[in-house]
Amino acid sequence: MTSGVTGAARYPLHLDVTGRRVLVAGGGPVAARRAADLVAAGADVLVVAPSLCEDLRDLLPHLRWQAREVEPADVADVWLVHTATGDPRADAAVAAAAEALRVWCVRADDAEASAAWTPAVVRRDMGDGEVTVSVTAGGDPRRARGLREALSRWLDSGAAPLRRRRPGPGRVTLVGGGPGEVDLLTLRGRRRLAEADVVVVDRLAPTDVLADLDPEVQVVDVGKTPDHHPVPQEEINRILVEHALAGRRVVRLKGGDPYVLGRGGEEVLACRAAGVEVEVVPGVTSAFAVPAAAGIPVTHRGLARSVTVVSGHEEVDADALARVEGTLVLLMGVTTLPRTAAALVAAGKPATTPVAVVENGWRAGQRTTRGTLADIADLARERGVRNPAVIVVGAVAGLAEEEAEVTPGAPVAYRPHS
Repeated sequence: MTSGVTGAARYPLHLDVTGRRVLVAGGGPVAARRAADLVAAGADVLVVAPSLCEDLRDLLPHLRWQAREVEPADVADVWLVHTATGDPRADAAVAAAAEALRVWCVRADDAEASAAWTPAVVRRDMGDGEVTVSVTAGGDPRRARGLREALSRWLDSGAAPLRRRRPGPGRVTLVGGGPGEVDLLTLRGRRRLAEADVVVVDRLAPTDVLADLDPEVQVVDVGKTPDHHPVPQEEINRILVEHALAGRRVVRLKGGDPYVLGRGGEEVLACRAAGVEVEVVPGVTSAFAVPAAAGIPVTHRGLARSVTVVSGHEEVDADALARVEGTLVLLMGVTTLPRTAAALVAAGKPATTPVAVVENGWRAGQRTTRGTLADIADLARERGVRNPAVIVVGAVAGLAEEEAEVTPGAPVAYRPHS
């Protein structure tokens, strides 16, 4: 062993310490951090110190403690030593004994005199095993931690090549893609996409993210439009199950949130019935995000304390919805808007109730049409309003500045209509 050589090349190595005895000399916070990592790795940890800090005491069910000063003889019959006594002379004596017995020793007090080092570590569970990245930075722990955090963000962003290269069990992950902008997709959603072998995508999903996939990833387009479903739901369920049973990681990329009028529940049940592991990654629901893009909060102090979200594809229960005191949000309801508005008025909703129809929220071509229940159908027809759109009914629809579109990501100023 050679230690203390500034600038010398280091040989990186991961150790399997499962069941192997490791000596931790010291009872303070540094020793506690080292011991906690070793316990988590399955080591047989022996702590030698006159007293223990609270964190080390919490670990007592999982390690052995000898309440005394550490001695050089303690390094006998151990595989690895960590010194963190706070006494440089004691640490040096233990390290020298370890060197004589050819036992690797990590010194917390003097990195350059150490024979081994503990790196800054990033760990991520990828479903079929853990990815571990270790970072050292020339003895500068602050720089190592900074690099670790940067790597952690990179792994979470979905930009890292995380696809599995060896066979293993398949699984399905339903990922809510949010309202359309790629940067509104969650970090976990990006990570699952980076791991995917197959992506089954909806028309309203953030399709720009597909450009970041590996070329080998199979993309299955099952895009639906209102009243036109080229791929029936039963066929989508079959596609998900078939690929997963073939050992592939499948991502079902949907717009909004999978469980908010997205038929995600049906897909989960189909996977479970086939014995396929399934996970749901929530997304930013369009019911709230698209109105926000137009400067409309779905709840607002003094105007609305609740919000009701319904599908606009089918006829609504106008009698029940007319009694809703809060905000009413209809998804994909442009086709049925004339009938819905008339039915709400007929059921007792005031004809002067503000309405806003937001097309292409958070996408190019975003546009808002504002009116009331009395005239919104005519205004929408005159302006050629089309799906995808979110319809907001209630006092909050009159909050946004008239004819003002909010640039995605820009501050929103609210001003009541005059």
